[in-house]
Amino acid sequence: MIKYVFAVAVLTTTMAFAKTDPATVDINKEVRHELVMLPYLDVFDNLAYRVDGNVVTLTGQVTRPTLKGDAERVVMRIAGVDKVDNQIEVLPLSGHDDHLRRSLFKAIYGFPSMNRYALPVIKPIRIIVKNGNVTLEGVVDNQGDKDVAYIRARGVHGAFSLTNNLRIGE
Repeated sequence: MIKYVFAVAVLTTTMAFAKTDPATVDINKEVRHELVMLPYLDVFDNLAYRVDGNVVTLTGQVTRPTLKGDAERVVMRIAGVDKVDNQIEVLPLSGHDDHLRRSLFKAIYGFPSMNRYALPVIKPIRIIVKNGNVTLEGVVDNQGDKDVAYIRARGVHGAFSLTNNLRIGE
């Protein structure tokens, strides 16, 4: 059985290849394309997926309930996909979390050495806030940028915890 795991929003992929199946590779490309094209996907959402034959499992966190449904709908339309297991978590509504998200965005993307990460439409550093707990997801170029993002996020008042899941680009 062939399994692929992709982190959608960070523009890089992690793959576990048993052997190359062109049909599954095509499904992976299409799923990734459809998910990054979702109109309301932003820096505060984190989508990932896994393709196992003709079954696609969606995971991650989103701030809008409609985004969860939209992701499932566009993936289900892809030729060769028989089933979508939608395990995307919808983050709870919270004024505190919204304020924290904005502050974290300014602290990380507004820092001079991190400005280049603010340029792409799909930001490579994802800021996930749930009940005051912060997780940084995505990919950066080097260990220094990973450390800077963590230090900048630690300096934002109001976070109860901070987890740095940033990966260094392949």
